[in-house]
Amino acid sequence: MKTIGLIGGMSWESSSLYYQIINRTIQEKLGGVHSGKSILYSVDFNEIAVLQKEENWEKLAELMIEAAQKLEKGGADFIVLCTNTMHKVADAIEKSVSIPLVHIVDATAEKIQEKNIKKIGLLGTSFTMEQDFFKLRLLENHNIETIIPNEKQRADIHRIIYEELVKGIINADSRNIFLEIITDLIQKGAEGIILGCTEIELLITNEFTDAELFNTAAIHARKAVELSLE
Repeated sequence: MKTIGLIGGMSWESSSLYYQIINRTIQEKLGGVHSGKSILYSVDFNEIAVLQKEENWEKLAELMIEAAQKLEKGGADFIVLCTNTMHKVADAIEKSVSIPLVHIVDATAEKIQEKNIKKIGLLGTSFTMEQDFFKLRLLENHNIETIIPNEKQRADIHRIIYEELVKGIINADSRNIFLEIITDLIQKGAEGIILGCTEIELLITNEFTDAELFNTAAIHARKAVELSLE
C-alpha cells in the first residue's frame, strides 16, 4: 500500500471527509480492520482565506509548495490537495516535488466521461467558477464544456461557502438557494453538476436533487485509494 500525502485544512470540515472516505474505502476493499496509510499536513485556513481574498496567489503557492515538500520528506508517495480552489497553483506544486500530484479535475473528469457527459454545470468558490484553471483543464484535457451560474448566483454560492460551510454550518435556506441554481443550470443545458468545492457535499446530496452530481471530494479521495492500492 502506498502512502497518501494529504494537504488539508481548507477547510478541515472537508479534510475530515477525505480521511473518512479514504479509510472506509480501504476497509471495504481489503476487509478486516485495514485502513489507509496517509500523512496529513493541515494548514490554518484563516491565513489561506485572507490570501485568497487578496488574490495573493504567489504567497499561496509558496504555502502549498512548503506543505507538499514536507509530505514528500515525510514519506508520502503522492500528493492529494484536499481543495478545489487551491488547484489554481497545482502546476507550481507539481514542479516543486518529485512525487505525483493527483489533480482533482482529472479525477472528476474520469467520472464525467463514464457518464458520456459533454456539458457540465460547475459550482464552487468564485475563484473556481470564474477563473480558468478548472474550466480550461476540463475543456482542453477532457473535452468537457462548463456552464457556470450567473453573477448573483455565484456571489450567493461564494458567501455560503465561506460564511457557513467552512464553519460546518448547514442552513436549509442556503440549500434551497443551491437547489434553485442547480435547476437553472440544468435548464440551460447542463447534463450534470460538479460540486466543485469540497464543502458543498455537506449541503447538497442526491437526497435533495435528482441531478447527476459529481462530488469532487469523494471522487478525489477514492482516486487516492485506487492509486494507493495499485
